[in-house]
Amino acid sequence: MALTYTQVWVLIVGLAALTVLIKAAGPVVLGGRQLPPWFSRVTMLMAPALLSALVVTSVLAAGRSWSVGAHTVGVGVAVVMLWRRCSLVLCVVVAVAVTAGLRAI
Repeated sequence: MALTYTQVWVLIVGLAALTVLIKAAGPVVLGGRQLPPWFSRVTMLMAPALLSALVVTSVLAAGRSWSVGAHTVGVGVAVVMLWRRCSLVLCVVVAVAVTAGLRAI
């Protein structure tokens, strides 16, 4: 199913409006009250979980299927280097070099 140019923009504007409504719903519903401590702990854990899910799907997905390629190995090398406390810039440079080297083979 292909969307027309107008449908894409209507979808973008609608999603932006929905995002604003969702963000505004929290302060309106709570009205300045404090959240329970268990709820704060859960919401603090949601951002890392969502970020890791996005990273995994962008690294392992190729269209509608799962695949492992040079980019997956590059991200893996960067993860290991970050785990070993290397510089972020160095991790990115090495990951790019590994990915480019594997694609050149």
